[in-house]
Amino acid sequence: MTQPASCPCGSGALYATCCGPLHTGAEVAATPERLMRSRYSAFALGDAGYLLRTWHPRTRPAGLDLDPGISWLSLQVVEAGPTQVEFIARYRGPSGRGFLRERSRFEQQAGRWFYLDGTTN
Repeated sequence: MTQPASCPCGSGALYATCCGPLHTGAEVAATPERLMRSRYSAFALGDAGYLLRTWHPRTRPAGLDLDPGISWLSLQVVEAGPTQVEFIARYRGPSGRGFLRERSRFEQQAGRWFYLDGTTN
């Protein structure tokens, strides 16, 4: 996985000081929004292992195949609450440009946040 200079999550920070430490396990996400941003960056960078590690054990799939034909372009956080984050993620795929709008739910276990599930609009 090639590390970009700027973080894919759109924070404006360097990847090495934003989502990078979460991806390596040096830090854990302090909020659901930070976890969601790091998961978006993991999708953008093709880091399926991080996505599985941050997925709640109750809803985690056995495996995850990321589509190499999808390029994630940008992330917009619409609303961030104490256990939910609504976002719009823009992408480019074989059929052209598109977006995913999701309201994700998160749950904390033993001081760590995990992605539980999401509903799309």
